[in-house]
Amino acid sequence: MALEAWLPVGFQLPDGARVRIALFDGADWQICETMGGGRALIAQDTLAQHWVEAGLIDEGTLDAFQFGTRQLRTISSAPSQTLCPVSEGKSPDNKSEALAFALALKATRDIDPESALQDALYVEKITRLLPTYSISSRTGDDVVLGYWLTGGTNIPASSFRRLRQSMSWLGASHLKDVVQAAGFEVAEIIPLERQPDTPTEKTEAVPADEKTGAKRTAPEPNKVFELAGRPELAAFFNEHIVDIILHRERYKALGIEFPSAVILHGPPGCGKTFAVDRLVDFLGWPSFQIDASSVASPYIHETSKKVAQVFDKAMENAPSVLVIDEMEAFLADREMGSGHHRVEEVAEFLRRIPEAVKNDVLIIAMTNRIEMIDPAIQRRGRFDHVIKVDFASEVEVLALLDKLLASLPKESDVDAKPLAKELAGRPLSDVSFVVREGARLAARSGKDRLDQTSLLSALRSSPAREREGGETKRRIGFV
Repeated sequence: MALEAWLPVGFQLPDGARVRIALFDGADWQICETMGGGRALIAQDTLAQHWVEAGLIDEGTLDAFQFGTRQLRTISSAPSQTLCPVSEGKSPDNKSEALAFALALKATRDIDPESALQDALYVEKITRLLPTYSISSRTGDDVVLGYWLTGGTNIPASSFRRLRQSMSWLGASHLKDVVQAAGFEVAEIIPLERQPDTPTEKTEAVPADEKTGAKRTAPEPNKVFELAGRPELAAFFNEHIVDIILHRERYKALGIEFPSAVILHGPPGCGKTFAVDRLVDFLGWPSFQIDASSVASPYIHETSKKVAQVFDKAMENAPSVLVIDEMEAFLADREMGSGHHRVEEVAEFLRRIPEAVKNDVLIIAMTNRIEMIDPAIQRRGRFDHVIKVDFASEVEVLALLDKLLASLPKESDVDAKPLAKELAGRPLSDVSFVVREGARLAARSGKDRLDQTSLLSALRSSPAREREGGETKRRIGFV
């Protein structure tokens, strides 16, 4: 449906541009297409004055004019310059366009650290995102950046691995430049070795000297992997995986080529998958997965063939991460009498795991039933580390609550300690649910900030569900 334009077709703006049709509008602003293919932002004087008082624009940046009883201000853009609501932007066509938005986001935030920007107006001409001051709650700036870069997908820029997969045409180092230009740190290690012989992504041409520049030759030695609510597991990952990757030459000199394969085991909901996802995001490597839904087949030999294909693909794209989920579905003890085809599948894994590790594939397997796994798989040389991950303690839950609550507007009475005491020993998904449900209850009652009453109500409405076996409060252990 066509918008009702504030100005008639052909109306001449103070800078000489002539209005053609209205493209987007809000309560006190409108963006029009002008003759010749450019665009013009037209704003009520009160909104423009708000931008001036906030320091986002100077008094003369927008031209003032009157139409009927309305006091308006305007700025025009050339066809080559972007002018549109952030929510209506398309994915940029090149690195320059992506950088322009990132710099506008950073410049705006340097001046105005509080206003919501998910419904702002992007004016490339003045390198600004101009807030519209709607009543919607603020979305994180990393989500705003990811939404713009992907053309409408809610992938936060902080999840660099997912963003890189969605923007494979740009290339990891160029995307990293864009994200950092917006003011975000990239907790990601760009692969330094074993690049594929044949490119599998559409990337921009990069001069040879740029490919070997400082950003690729030396990852920062002080990078630390963090995992909210799981300090012991984070410490294990840092010592046995991250440090080896960051200091390859030092470890190689002592005969350690690459991190060993790892098994994480524990009850459902203890946070195994969450921990692995965060590690993969941190590394920024291509990731591949083997699970029952992707490779299991009722046909003899077919499962082994699919498993081999995944291993091959992971090695072709090394350094990479291969995640084996629900490993009991493939690697159950052969003495349990599961048939010749299952023996074949286990044998395929036994052969492939050491080969993949030698070819720079980080293998992480997960299971809820470690007692079912074939002993040959658990031997050192295949999986050197078997890590037990139990439900979080009160201290660990408190750390996760603090991280989840830090990004939300909240009242001064919010206290995570009583929540942590009640949620200790429960799945980490329960912790996230209580915070999300508390926020929903606060919004439902007309509040714009999360309060303790809403959180406690959410806690009471989500009692612990019955689990199979296990104690109520258990910690991470190492086998």
